Amino acid sequence: MKATKETLSPTRVKLTVEVPFDELKPSLDATYRKLARQVRVSGFRPGKVPPRILDQRLGRGVILDEAVQEALPQLYSEAVQAEEVDVLSRPEVDITEFADGGQLVFTAEVDVRPDVVLPEFSDLQVTVDAVEVTDEQVEEQLGALRDRFAQLQPVERAVQTGDFVSLDLSAQADGKPIEGAEATGLSYEVGSGNLIEGLDEAIVGAADGESRTFTTALLAGEQAGEQAEVTATVRGVKEKELPALDDDFATTASEFDTLDELRVDVRSRLEQSRRTEQVGQAREKLLEGLLERVEVPVPASLLEGEIEAREHRLSHELENIGTDRATYLETLGQSAEEFDAEVRETAGKAIRSQFILDAVIDAESIGIDQGELMEQVIMRAQRSGLQPDVYAQQLAQGEGLQALMADVLRSKALFLLLENAKVVDGEGTPVELVLPARPAPDDDEADDDHAGHDHAGHDHAGDAEDEAAAEPAQAATATSEGVDRDI
Repeated sequence: MKATKETLSPTRVKLTVEVPFDELKPSLDATYRKLARQVRVSGFRPGKVPPRILDQRLGRGVILDEAVQEALPQLYSEAVQAEEVDVLSRPEVDITEFADGGQLVFTAEVDVRPDVVLPEFSDLQVTVDAVEVTDEQVEEQLGALRDRFAQLQPVERAVQTGDFVSLDLSAQADGKPIEGAEATGLSYEVGSGNLIEGLDEAIVGAADGESRTFTTALLAGEQAGEQAEVTATVRGVKEKELPALDDDFATTASEFDTLDELRVDVRSRLEQSRRTEQVGQAREKLLEGLLERVEVPVPASLLEGEIEAREHRLSHELENIGTDRATYLETLGQSAEEFDAEVRETAGKAIRSQFILDAVIDAESIGIDQGELMEQVIMRAQRSGLQPDVYAQQLAQGEGLQALMADVLRSKALFLLLENAKVVDGEGTPVELVLPARPAPDDDEADDDHAGHDHAGHDHAGDAEDEAAAEPAQAATATSEGVDRDI
């Protein structure tokens, strides 16, 4: 077999494969054996029908076509390996020459991973917000902590913003009560605005036992969106009583003995949170900078597949919350055209980012060891509320494990870039990011890591590269003895 590669574009190549007829003999023999078991001929036992009889009954051309179809996947796979083609899609295959006793010639066009020219890592620079925690922010956190330990005390006065009230609610439209739009003894924080539009304005100033009626749009039920008259009756008023901000409060609300110690801890936690946010900001800005500096073409098939996957996920999410696409776009304030353009742009950036990080993985021989993989499995299992072994089994059933490994590898590649990049704050002062430690593996572990990368480092959203490398497209057209045939 002879294979040659022609570059059609930065993301697409054409393979031309020439196969001598003798190399098709194993597939031709296998086809005769298969048909001999399937075809019933009087005087011959199943599986014992001679090839010449099968030629007479079925036609030599039909059998040759069947043999070619049997041979094409393996021939294509060998050509991909011989020409070192990093495929990203199923190929478009066309048989251009084939006759009984003559050579088979076919072409395969396929999307491939583009070459990515990486900048010097030390040339990368990102600007992030400085870690600053003010006294006001510390006091705000202490105030939120006090609020958690507040007690509700009944008061004999009119309702004020911030009070907690017990409400009876009912609604009517056109003078008729609305079924299912009533509630009794409903607890509500006045001013939160998370129940019914217009409720806060209506009940502020009302006394215990007093009813207020107001007009608002119904949020649920068969009459959702329609105007209705809602009556709210106050059945009790309570106000929050905050604990004093002193050493006793510190002892009650924390493991500290004094308020000063608690303040120091709150400030430390806020600083830690800001540093975590700083790392996230650096990651985003570094990727944005790379996308601006590195030219990365995106194969059309990969982009369309990613867009389709995102649309599928959105449809599933909208179905779960009981709304449609038009309503969702209305809440976003976007037209369908604007939303589709944004999805296309976001999908393209995501794919380009993956290509760049995969190039870093290759350049730096980044790998993943068993411990890192298990750590991720356990962490994600906890998020999903599953036992780690159950979650691992679910991953193994599809492409989930490969996708997980690719995520981990890309995350490690991004952190490696951050380690080498120059990070400064808005005033140009160098910033030392708090990044996860990357232990240096020994030689044996490094070999294992690289093997893991070979299996997972080139996984992309929505594609199935292993399948693409192993079989030609089902829509390919073969020509044999003047008859077109799908293979």
